[in-house]
Amino acid sequence: MTWTIVATALVTGLLVVIALNFATPTKQLERKIEHRYPVSDPQFRREMGVLLGPSILPGNHVTGLQNGAEIFPAMLEAIRGAQHTITFETYIYWEGEVGQWFADALSERARAGVNVNVTIDWVGSASMDQSQLKEMEDAGVHVVRYRPLHWYNLARMNNRTHRKLLVVDGRVGFTGGVGIGDPWQGHAQDPDHWRDIHFRIEGPVVAQVQSAFNDNWIKTTGELLNGAAYFPALERAGDMDAHMFISSPAGGSESMHLMYLMSIAAAEHSIDLAAAYFIPDELVTKALVAARHRGVAIRVLVPGRNTDSDAARLASKSGWGPLLLAGIEIYEYEPTMFHNKMMIVDRELVSVGSTNFDLRSFRLNDEASLNVYDREFAERMTEVFEKDLVPTTRYTYETWKNRPWTEKLKERFVQPIRSQL
Repeated sequence: MTWTIVATALVTGLLVVIALNFATPTKQLERKIEHRYPVSDPQFRREMGVLLGPSILPGNHVTGLQNGAEIFPAMLEAIRGAQHTITFETYIYWEGEVGQWFADALSERARAGVNVNVTIDWVGSASMDQSQLKEMEDAGVHVVRYRPLHWYNLARMNNRTHRKLLVVDGRVGFTGGVGIGDPWQGHAQDPDHWRDIHFRIEGPVVAQVQSAFNDNWIKTTGELLNGAAYFPALERAGDMDAHMFISSPAGGSESMHLMYLMSIAAAEHSIDLAAAYFIPDELVTKALVAARHRGVAIRVLVPGRNTDSDAARLASKSGWGPLLLAGIEIYEYEPTMFHNKMMIVDRELVSVGSTNFDLRSFRLNDEASLNVYDREFAERMTEVFEKDLVPTTRYTYETWKNRPWTEKLKERFVQPIRSQL
């Protein structure tokens, strides 16, 4: 009898822990957001600034960086030029050459007296070379792992930081989709080298990037990084309006979901969406279809057969029917893994960062996104989007309807876990 009670208690405890890991925020949107005004309307910006958190700040300059060949040199140059502080948060930190570049650069700055603080996700860095971690720690880099495997973290093991944030001296920031790993090297020249974009940020909004880093730093260490070395007075660097906002299930936030829904609802002319993982929920699907029905041209660019997650691709494709039937154009990128994360609305609003267009990013991960409100920047990013359209195959409703029965069967198996992909 005693062993039965103990076994029942253990099983019950395990089920509770599993349930907690699958729990989503208590604050969730359930009704469609109606079209009331375009993204060009001042009311749209007022509400985005209030509802997403940080205010939209003028005077910024954001530069798009293409693939590892441009991204890594720019990030490493900024790190090597640091005089006072470096804050760096990433999901992926894999063993290899790129990881060594960053370990060397961060370690050298720490030895030179720069305060270097690094947050690495425990799951995303599972294959990290431990000698690189030791090198950084020995040099004085303050490295913390986000939600490592401990008994007190078991209920939140499924909540990972997916944020990609780098701030140097509180003055220059970076965000986007790139991870610290060798697949991001090069210029997407073959299936072993991924396609991705990242962004260099200057101006007042960098303080919001720094604040975004502080969010998980405080959660993990209990320490606030502040003072002029982290938050210096920032002068105007350009003419772009922007804000950086975050989401986390620990905070019950729906910021990313809300941002996408509000932006889609505001669209009047066009939506271009580049999505490494495209698994919209029912509410987002309805919003996209409604936008198409009111005349919005919608193009969605996703990975093709060269993907790092066949399960995510299957879960995505299972829901394409209503989108394709409504006239939404979906393109599959063929050359390599397509890891871009970008949305352009009416060639005025550009949203970039770590957020994928899927349920995990909306509800389970810690994410950070940068919205830029600037027509010239949107035009440049539209050119990038259209260049990525060249090596793609358009996926039609007829193709979807006539896809092999084996594919449909596999889709059924992944549907119950689509929120975890």
